[in-house]
Amino acid sequence: MIILGIDPGTATTGYGIVSKEKGGLSLKEFGCIKTEKTSPQAERLLLIKKEVNKIIKKHKPQLIAVEELFFFKNLKTAIKVAEARGVILATAAEAKIVISEYTPLEVKIATVGYGRAEKHQVQKMVKAILGLKEIIKSDDAADAVAVAICAANSLNIKNIK
Repeated sequence: MIILGIDPGTATTGYGIVSKEKGGLSLKEFGCIKTEKTSPQAERLLLIKKEVNKIIKKHKPQLIAVEELFFFKNLKTAIKVAEARGVILATAAEAKIVISEYTPLEVKIATVGYGRAEKHQVQKMVKAILGLKEIIKSDDAADAVAVAICAANSLNIKNIK
């Protein structure tokens, strides 16, 4: 099963493609969708939609796992991130792909085993779980891969096939 994990953001949306097979998990691709801060919000959201569509067409995931907006310090930023999440969810629904959502706490527990893990701990565990030579340096991409790992580990629990 191919799983697309997404860590939504307006400036940077991280993504990671993980394949779950009988032998375990393997990383297919990861990266970030970046938008210009000076661009109007509608254009930034459209770019996110187009890029997510390209990733879907390229990898044909059976599941898209998206990190939920769990807490925020700045309401203005939270609203923009929520808009990006909405575009991502709508894009997945439009492609008729199963969507699964996870809180940052659930993602950290699934990857690190500790819900208050720091970013660098998540990066190290993503490297270990997937047998990578190096950590994924981008926090956003590493978080997205961790979301995909969380979804892969949840498949048996939720009976998604």
